[in-house]
Amino acid sequence: MEIARSMYDEIVAHAVADAPDECCGIIASRNGRATQVYRAVNTAHSPLKYVIDPKDLLRIYSAIDDDDCELGAIYHSHTRSPPYPSQTDINLATWPEALYVIVGVHGPEPLVRAFRIVDGKVEEAELSVV
Repeated sequence: MEIARSMYDEIVAHAVADAPDECCGIIASRNGRATQVYRAVNTAHSPLKYVIDPKDLLRIYSAIDDDDCELGAIYHSHTRSPPYPSQTDINLATWPEALYVIVGVHGPEPLVRAFRIVDGKVEEAELSVV
């Protein structure tokens, strides 16, 4: 997926601002290119997991549909571990067509990685910042 630098920076800023809790949100896309970043509330308010607020999910899905886009990626942060899908992330990965973007904020600099998670198998994916 291609993503503009401004959207990429917005995701990183969200992760840093919500630390020590995990952040979460959705990236809309069209034809493999990110079109919008939607921040969501982590109702778990936890440094170990995220739960997207159902009201946010409905709002975001409606906006994506209205814009004739698709759910391109789900993003969240890891505040205590590297940006690699945890077993919980793998178990909750129910959108095989979406990327899963994880921002690691536990180190000196945020690190962003993207993955495809299909049938419990994790494969690194490209997130191209343009």
